[in-house]
Amino acid sequence: MTLDTQDKAAVPPCAGLSWGAVLGGATVATAMAIMLAALGSGLGLAWVSPIADNNPSGLAFTVVMAIWLIVVQWIASFFGGYLAGRLHCATGGARREVEFRDTAAGFVAWAVAAVVVVGLAGSGVGTVLHGVARHAAATASQAAGQAADQVGGQAGGQGLPRPGTGQMEIVLDTLLRSTQPENATPQDARAEVARILAQAAVGPLPAGDHEYLSQVVAARTGLSAQDAANRVDQAIAAGKDAVAKARHIMDLTRKAASSFALYTFFSMLVGAFIACVAGALGGRQRDGLYSAAQAARR
Repeated sequence: MTLDTQDKAAVPPCAGLSWGAVLGGATVATAMAIMLAALGSGLGLAWVSPIADNNPSGLAFTVVMAIWLIVVQWIASFFGGYLAGRLHCATGGARREVEFRDTAAGFVAWAVAAVVVVGLAGSGVGTVLHGVARHAAATASQAAGQAADQVGGQAGGQGLPRPGTGQMEIVLDTLLRSTQPENATPQDARAEVARILAQAAVGPLPAGDHEYLSQVVAARTGLSAQDAANRVDQAIAAGKDAVAKARHIMDLTRKAASSFALYTFFSMLVGAFIACVAGALGGRQRDGLYSAAQAARR
C-alpha cells in the first residue's frame, strides 16, 4: 500500500531523518527521565532513613529500584519516541518505508536522549561508587592502626601515621629487632607494632612476631606475660575483623554496581523498544490525520 498523489502533496517530503523532530523527541525524553529520576530519588530518600529501624530489606529496595528504572525508561522513551515519529516528515514513498523511518526516528531520539542522560548522570554515579570504594579501602588500611591502639591501651589518643606494611619493612623490623623492647621510643614501638599487626590482619602471624608483641605489651603496660599474650590475641582478632568488614563492604559495593549495570541495561532495552513502537505509532497517527484532511477536501 502506498500514499496516493494527493497525500504525497499534503505530506512534506524529506530524505532520511528529520533531525528537528529527532532532537525534539530526545529533548522531551531527557527532560522526562530527569524529572522521573528526581521523583524516584525523593521517594527513595523518604522511604529509607539511616535512623529508622523499619527500613526495607536490601532485596526489596533492589526490586523497587529495578522496577522504577524500567518505568522511567518506559515513560520517557514513549513520549520522546512518539513526538519524534509524529513530527517526523513522511518520505511520500511506500508505506513500509514510511513506517521504518518513523520507527528509526523514535529509536534515534531514544539513543540521543540516552547519551545525554548518561553524560549528565555518569559523573555523579561514578563519584558515588568511587567514594564508597575509597571508604572501604580506607577502612581496610586503618584496621591495623586501630588494633595497634588497642594493644597500647591508648584508644583515646591521637592517631599516628601508619607506615607501610611491605615485606621489606617486615624483614628490616626482624633484622633490627632489639632484645630489650622497653628501650625503644614510644613512637618507634607503635610504628613497629602497627606494621606487625597489619601483617597479621591479612595472614598468619609467625610465632616469633607474636612473642615479640607480647614482650612489647608487657614492657609498656606492666602486664604479665600471659595477660600480654591475651591482649595481643585480642588485637589480632580485632584487626582481622576490621579487614573482614572492609572486604564485605567492598563486595557489597561490587554487587551493587553489578546489579545497577544489569538493571540499567534491561531498562534501556525496554526503553529502546518502547521508543520504536511509539515512533511508529506517532507516524501512523500523523498519516491518518493527513489522509482524513485530504478526504475532507474532496
